[in-house]
Amino acid sequence: MSIFEEPKIDGHCHVLDPKRFPYPENIPYKPAGQEMGGAAYYCDLMDSYGVGHALLVGPNSGYGTDNRCLIDAIELGGNRFKGIAVVESSCELSELMELKSKSVVGIAFNVALHGTKYYADIEPLLFRLKDLDLFAQFQVEGDLLCELLPMIERSGVKVLIDHCGRPILANGIDQPGFLALLKMGEQERAVVKLSGFAKFSQTGYPFTDVDPYVDKLVSAFGLSQCIWASDWPYLKAPYRLDYGPLLKWVERRFSIEDRHKLMWDTPKKLFGF
Repeated sequence: MSIFEEPKIDGHCHVLDPKRFPYPENIPYKPAGQEMGGAAYYCDLMDSYGVGHALLVGPNSGYGTDNRCLIDAIELGGNRFKGIAVVESSCELSELMELKSKSVVGIAFNVALHGTKYYADIEPLLFRLKDLDLFAQFQVEGDLLCELLPMIERSGVKVLIDHCGRPILANGIDQPGFLALLKMGEQERAVVKLSGFAKFSQTGYPFTDVDPYVDKLVSAFGLSQCIWASDWPYLKAPYRLDYGPLLKWVERRFSIEDRHKLMWDTPKKLFGF
């Protein structure tokens, strides 16, 4: 059986449909051309590659805190999708409860884009997420995770870390941010996404330079706390990326038994598919 026939859940992808859901005027970066893809097209892509479910992430690019396109996609997909929304730090419990009722399982914080000062006031929001058993999803880079850890620890919130924590490869395995991420693997409430390699690899596909980091993450977290993700449709990609070769990367790296855990069992349990 090839990886295209195996059951799969995509743990991080986006839908962008500005014809139906125009971007707000105040958004600094508005994806266009090959960066866009609506829910109907993504469902066809899932069918083409044997992907049963996906975790749709509201993109800071294009939509900011406008979650209409995300919620519409979840509704269109029936039970195929769960969502990660983007909200203001002042988001009240009632609004979070409404989002949760619409199959949103967490809130995204793109620290790599906005910086830590932008999120200096999110600790009360993290406590609200903890109360509702929702994930706090962080996209960090380099050592940014170290600055967030005190708030994360105090809140006790469940955590998703995007794209292997986006280590700076020139700084090696022992860089403080990556060591902090490995330490988080000791906590069952922390999950890391093996994804987004184009955001930090220096050699490009097939991303051989990220292998030591993936190995460390799998060892530290275990496959019960790791998920695979495509990052489709590759916003701001530095070069062409395609869904199929990214799946073949997983096929080369993991046994069929481990792929089943990474790409099906773990995300199915974590997100309630």
